[in-house]
Amino acid sequence: MKNNLVLILALIVTGTIAIWGILDTNGLLIFASQLVNLLFQSRGWFIMLTVSILTIVCLFLAFSQYGRIKLGQDDEEPEFSKISWLTMLFAAGMGVGLLYWGSAEPISHYLIISQVHPASESALMALFITNFHWGIHAWSIYAIMGLVIAYFSFRKNTQMLVSAPIHKVFGEHLWTRLVGSLSDLCAIVAIAIGVSGSIAMGVFQVQGGIEYLLNFKSTDFTLALSILAVLFIAYMLPLMVDLGRGMAMISNTNMLVATLLMLFVLLAGPTHYLMSAIVETFGKYTVGFLPHGFRTFTFLDWQGQAWFQSWTLTYMVWWFAWAPFVGVFIARISRGRTIREFILYVIFVPTLFSMAWFGVFGGIAFFEVLNNNTLLLDVVKTNVNSTVFAVLDTLPMGWLTSSLTILIAFLFIVTSVVSAAYVLSMFSTGGGLEPRIKIKLIWGVILGALGVVMILSDSIEAVRAIIALGAMPFIFIVLLLMVCLLKNLKQEVKNAD
Repeated sequence: MKNNLVLILALIVTGTIAIWGILDTNGLLIFASQLVNLLFQSRGWFIMLTVSILTIVCLFLAFSQYGRIKLGQDDEEPEFSKISWLTMLFAAGMGVGLLYWGSAEPISHYLIISQVHPASESALMALFITNFHWGIHAWSIYAIMGLVIAYFSFRKNTQMLVSAPIHKVFGEHLWTRLVGSLSDLCAIVAIAIGVSGSIAMGVFQVQGGIEYLLNFKSTDFTLALSILAVLFIAYMLPLMVDLGRGMAMISNTNMLVATLLMLFVLLAGPTHYLMSAIVETFGKYTVGFLPHGFRTFTFLDWQGQAWFQSWTLTYMVWWFAWAPFVGVFIARISRGRTIREFILYVIFVPTLFSMAWFGVFGGIAFFEVLNNNTLLLDVVKTNVNSTVFAVLDTLPMGWLTSSLTILIAFLFIVTSVVSAAYVLSMFSTGGGLEPRIKIKLIWGVILGALGVVMILSDSIEAVRAIIALGAMPFIFIVLLLMVCLLKNLKQEVKNAD
């Protein structure tokens, strides 16, 4: 009954948002933007403090005595090979965002920072901030969520639900039932809104690529909705097959093509320049990532504060929006691995890949900008969706690489939606590891409908505001889940001694 009630409430909430967005798109956007701005102004410090605490806790657990504990029984072995495991978690966790922002985000930061700093210094700072947004802090949010779910599900035999650790640690009381139900509800809503926003971002990316390749500008939503229709068919098909076969195949293919694209840009572009950029930003990030997590830019003017809120705070909250489904999904595929292996691989492997990615795509963008090619600056200002295609156009075989980028973006969205529909189906069936195909297809339809709302907003800033609004409550839930994990780990080691 409880699971049905949570599901019904989640459908009501997400359905209301979908209907509101279709009937009064501007009204929803204004409401989301105003409320998110108010929360960021009053609670920005709390968001940064929370993310930094989660990062420190993850690093502590990886190198502590708890690191040897298995996510499962002591004799269990991993279900997936290490390569398939890493590609699945990475494709689900970042996906199309890397393509969309690979060159666009560093240039966006550069446009702000260069107003008060020299160009070369601004470029380095822009890459550092981009790496911060996509690096260790982001993956620590995913890691702590995934670790909690995997530990309690596979070692303590609880249901694979957000609420399960709360019941396991604090027992069955009125307040745990209420908080547990609210946690499951918030998780479902955050997943649905967060992933639908990523669907819209992916559609914008593919649309931008098609327009750039064919040299035209669509004046209505026909092209975007057509892309969404094709995408809908593409992600509904994998929902009809087994998780391991469907996701492993798509994820491995996608990451292979993405890696080949990155290597092509590295080798076809100014290789020495790009490698130097990667090395320099790696050093700056390694030294500065932990202190930067405590920066709130308190003493900047209103423009600096607005930049901090619209980028750093929005990203941190965005990762919280994705945390329920990415965390549960990587928990599902991580059975049999130790806590140390889980944390180190989940946090550092994707971070290193992201740094290489932004070093290549951000580096080549700065190579053009700092050599007086202002075209990219104009593209970011006027049509950010086409930035990566404008960058690829500066290299040989621009048409081919742009076509591959469109394909990769498309497949990244598919993997994200398939992962999300799987996790939503798990929540809908009380935490079952093998939800029915029918339930997964229902959630695929719901995510597509919410994607329509995000596309109708016709603004990536509006999409991010709606995602942030849906994810804010989940920050408190992640903190509570972290307490549950630490409390139970301490008790397990104490009992073992």
